[in-house]
Amino acid sequence: MKAGQTGKGEEWTMKRSMIAAAALFGAMGVAQAQDKLTLQLKWVTQAQFAGYYVAKDKGFYKEAGLDVTIKPGGPDIAPPQVIAGGGADVIVEWMPAALAAREKGVPLVNIAQPFKRSGMMLTCRKDTGIKSPDDFKNRTLGVWFFGNEYPFMAWMAKLGLKTDGSAGGVKVVKQGFNVDPLLQKQADCVSTMTYNEYWQVIDAGIKAEDLVVFKYEDQGVSTLEDGLYTTEAKLNDPKQVDALARFVKASMKGWDWARANQQAAAKIVLDNDATGAQTEKHQVRMMGEINKLTEGSNGKLETADYERTVKTLLSAGGDAPVITKAPTGATSSKVTDAALK
Repeated sequence: MKAGQTGKGEEWTMKRSMIAAAALFGAMGVAQAQDKLTLQLKWVTQAQFAGYYVAKDKGFYKEAGLDVTIKPGGPDIAPPQVIAGGGADVIVEWMPAALAAREKGVPLVNIAQPFKRSGMMLTCRKDTGIKSPDDFKNRTLGVWFFGNEYPFMAWMAKLGLKTDGSAGGVKVVKQGFNVDPLLQKQADCVSTMTYNEYWQVIDAGIKAEDLVVFKYEDQGVSTLEDGLYTTEAKLNDPKQVDALARFVKASMKGWDWARANQQAAAKIVLDNDATGAQTEKHQVRMMGEINKLTEGSNGKLETADYERTVKTLLSAGGDAPVITKAPTGATSSKVTDAALK
């Protein structure tokens, strides 16, 4: 052979080496590939969902081998409908709305419960003379709809108050996602969350001492909020369960980080607010209140909390009950069991 030439044997050896190297590189690429998951939020980008934005921003999802897309919600977006239509792999939803959707045919299953406590309240002007729930009779009360009215309706049923505006009951105002009915004195009380609308009232100039607040937790009618839900079909797929377990574990890591870094977590939320509608003051304050609701949760749904929610909803009765029977198959510990290993 002339200098610079290679024999057939050497040429084949080089080809095999190149093939082996390509195979190794391809294997490495597969190992680095990330499972894609889409999370549909219940509402717009705000500190209520900080744990998920933190997990994405801090690389917790990436470390778990996940590529997570977070889709903000809004007044015209119903998470159960989104996941039913294939637009998400997992959703954030309140349990009353999720159980109502399940009874109507959407096979939702609670796979984790980051929120341990309810933040829902009814906030009243003190000058109305309302001092206790006994004073609600013949009053005008504001409540959100689109599934958010279920806990309110259950509470009114427990008090024995009709919500059709008839004498001896209450008149219900379909409240927008604001507190205008209270500020404009169109309602005696409005629905508020500890982390959001209550502070809108305060920021509007009404002092805390001029308000009477009824927390659902204190009234024994609280129901679980902001749980993570997927479909039965996904829970029957081992690969999906594995990905969801990694998602829950990384998300709870995000919530832990948010509790330890209130201001920084709020900043991450603001960085992800494409609308520019949120303010730093509001989000930092919201983050502090949200942390009170997630504190003590490792993501696992507590049976007692679930049973209390179901009992509250079943006690509502009325002409339009939230659910008509105790659900079956509405929760699964499969994901959190794997996440907590």
